[in-house]
Amino acid sequence: MRYQRMLVPALALVLVMVPAISTRAQGEEVPRGPTFAARALQALIDGIQFGVIIAITSVGLSLIFGTIHLINFAHGEFVTIGATFAFFLNASAAGPGWHLIPAALAAVVLGALLGGAVDRGIWRPLRARGTGLINMFIVTIGLSLLLRHVVLVLYGTRPASYAQYDIQSTIGLGPAGITPRDLTVTLLSVLVLLGIAALLQKTRIGTAVRAVSANRDLAEASGIDVQRVVLFVWMLAGGLAALGGVFFGLVEIVTWDMGFKLLLLMFAGIILGGLGSAYGAMVGSLVIGIVAQMSTLWFPVDLQYAWALLVLILVLLVRPQGILGRAERVG
Repeated sequence: MRYQRMLVPALALVLVMVPAISTRAQGEEVPRGPTFAARALQALIDGIQFGVIIAITSVGLSLIFGTIHLINFAHGEFVTIGATFAFFLNASAAGPGWHLIPAALAAVVLGALLGGAVDRGIWRPLRARGTGLINMFIVTIGLSLLLRHVVLVLYGTRPASYAQYDIQSTIGLGPAGITPRDLTVTLLSVLVLLGIAALLQKTRIGTAVRAVSANRDLAEASGIDVQRVVLFVWMLAGGLAALGGVFFGLVEIVTWDMGFKLLLLMFAGIILGGLGSAYGAMVGSLVIGIVAQMSTLWFPVDLQYAWALLVLILVLLVRPQGILGRAERVG
């Protein structure tokens, strides 16, 4: 009885306070989420960042196809090796603990050396023997599986991030925002792409690369060392893939199969832009990145890559050679 007498006044007090709390809550302004325009601007910024990273990794893939007409299925593993090697130098307990910037530069050098070693050790002997492109494509699949599982054994399955530039506050861009890390990655990616364009247009080796891509036999008859040009393209492709892997791991996360997951979007970018065209790979990759991010405004995130590939199909139905590709007559 004593506890019941104490409980009755307490319940009465609660009943008196509830209407007052409800009245105050009704008077307060309910916080609203970002508007559609703000979300669209944020998706556009994220799409540009994603697109330029894809472009860095796919330019080399496109140049390889342009010079020797080989679809390198192992290109995604160059991306992974660059990201994981930089992680080893930067954040691994077994590594030297370098800052990310020198670790990234070392990863680019490793990627370039790996690309050159693969060309000298595998592709040049196969080309000398007259191996068909289909057979070489199958070799790229085997090389991809080999490199991917080597990374799996050495790196493991646990995702990780770099030691620097992990958690940052955003910089306001109107209703949207971007972290200093992401802004730096985007600007550096644009500068690298502009540097590649200048290399192809303003240097002798760039002119030779364009000549070999246009007509290999005519370039060789003109005195261009085609084997040297192809070696340069492989080293350039390996270095760019490694750099793109570091950038992708920095803005996302480092995993053992990150390059393989990005490979489909790389292929989509170079096909959309035009096979064999470095500039087409840049434009196509940017379109793929923007469409993938903008689609999240209406559809689940899990489907963002599917909508990017749908745009690829629609463009190819209208322009089969791609955005910047050249139409060719068959037969």
